[in-house]
Amino acid sequence: MQSSLTYLTAEELALRLPYTERTIRDRLKDSVLLEGTHYFRPFGGRKILFIWEHIERDMMNPRVDDRVSIPMASGGVFHG
Repeated sequence: MQSSLTYLTAEELALRLPYTERTIRDRLKDSVLLEGTHYFRPFGGRKILFIWEHIERDMMNPRVDDRVSIPMASGGVFHG
């Protein structure tokens, strides 16, 4: 089965967006880029892969998301 999604590291994502890799990791991740929607941790590890098609879709959406984000002990984030 072939995936139709594009998975990117923070470094690769920085090449497509006008943000540095550090800004993506420190400021965008978990504020506008949400775990489970815009990125995931393959096999439950530490490495993060961003889903380009989801980011591209949502960065064009002017709607402000008012969900609450709660850090979890496991390292994930709950979005309520």
